[in-house]
Amino acid sequence: MAALEFSAAEKEEAVSLLQSLIRIDTTNPPGNEREAIELVENRCQSMGLETVLVGTSRERPNLVARWPAGAHRKCERPLILSCHLDVVPANPEQWTHPPLSGFDDGTCIWGRGAIDMKGFAAMGLSALSRLRKEQTPINRDLIFVAVCDEEAGTRHGSKWLVDNHADLLGENPEYVINEVGGFTVHQKGRRFYPVQVAEKGVAWIRMTVKGTSGHSSLPSDDNAVVHLGKAIEAIGRTRLPWHPSEEASRFIAGFAGPDGAAARALSPLLSHPVIGPRLLPLAVTDPSRRKSLEAILRNTANPTVLKTGNPINVIPSTASVDIDGRLAPGQNAADLIRELQNITARIPGVDAKFEILEESPAVSFSPDTPLFEEIERGLREADPEAHVIPSIIQGFTDSKNYARLGAICYGFYPLQLPEEIDFASLFHGIDERIPITGFHWGIKTLTQVLQKFLTKS
Repeated sequence: MAALEFSAAEKEEAVSLLQSLIRIDTTNPPGNEREAIELVENRCQSMGLETVLVGTSRERPNLVARWPAGAHRKCERPLILSCHLDVVPANPEQWTHPPLSGFDDGTCIWGRGAIDMKGFAAMGLSALSRLRKEQTPINRDLIFVAVCDEEAGTRHGSKWLVDNHADLLGENPEYVINEVGGFTVHQKGRRFYPVQVAEKGVAWIRMTVKGTSGHSSLPSDDNAVVHLGKAIEAIGRTRLPWHPSEEASRFIAGFAGPDGAAARALSPLLSHPVIGPRLLPLAVTDPSRRKSLEAILRNTANPTVLKTGNPINVIPSTASVDIDGRLAPGQNAADLIRELQNITARIPGVDAKFEILEESPAVSFSPDTPLFEEIERGLREADPEAHVIPSIIQGFTDSKNYARLGAICYGFYPLQLPEEIDFASLFHGIDERIPITGFHWGIKTLTQVLQKFLTKS
């Protein structure tokens, strides 16, 4: 099968679509994704796809667009391409170019959502458009999904879709292609491409401490806010125990493999519950990469939101903090709470109570599938020096919900990056941007993977 080539007009159309999406403010909260969803719907309809908008409110719909396989060719369960169109907030004062500008500096397109993940929406639509023009004889239904509310927990987006409209998602899709994976990671002169096959679980927890209420003009030895501050400080400086998983060990081994026998022998020690925490600072000197590896080897708990509700002149009887906890595979919220209790129990005067606000387990999918093989082959064809690694990410995606349909979910958002751009720092970061040539490379790579996979007999 001849390699696909995209014309200058097709490439420019993809960039223009991305810029249009960035310029629509879908900051969550509040979201208000409708304008962006309708723009994507119009593109889908222009290709002749069947589209449906459904959601919990008019301003926050989800789009499902279907390309049905012909009855005489359909032999496999559906494949879903999924993206979300909401974005996290951005402070314009901190950015080189305004975060809703879609600014083109000739090298990159700048703006909130360029990477996470309006870029994939434009990429997926470009791939679909080309496959439709080629009249590709697909062997299964191809479903394109654009959801709202991923950044705030998925309650109005993919979770609601799975709970209420599994029929629109093919009832039992076999595969989902979603974020995060397929981007270049440069290390020691080599190019690695992690493809997500697992993600950590979520445990959002509220910690509440008690004190004695009173007038704030008087000294207090039992101030709930002070107690809470001590507990937060202790949690912030404590590294929780190692919980190495098969997924994390495989990911670490994938990066170590090309470095030779010594590195391959060393990498299992990083997963050791006693040796690993001591060895990691010595083995990985780059702080950013070290934090990323540490996060997949243990539970994490970051205090994020403080609560009292009292006026300034009243010492409150209770004070609370919401904690964003992320769970290593095999762990649950109760496990994390026990680890936090071990910390707070050692603080004099602090009696902390914990409440689970939301919980979802880690999810993991096997890389031993025909689709993963095609993704790996496609990346190596696009970059002959690629090292493709099944990866686990520290955060969550919509895949945690699609997994409940029995689907195998992969993070595959192919993007070739130069060494000076660190993919992880762009997620939710200042000056989020996407390299134009790397974006075009990704469109071609995704299209060829889909073309080959969807036409196999």
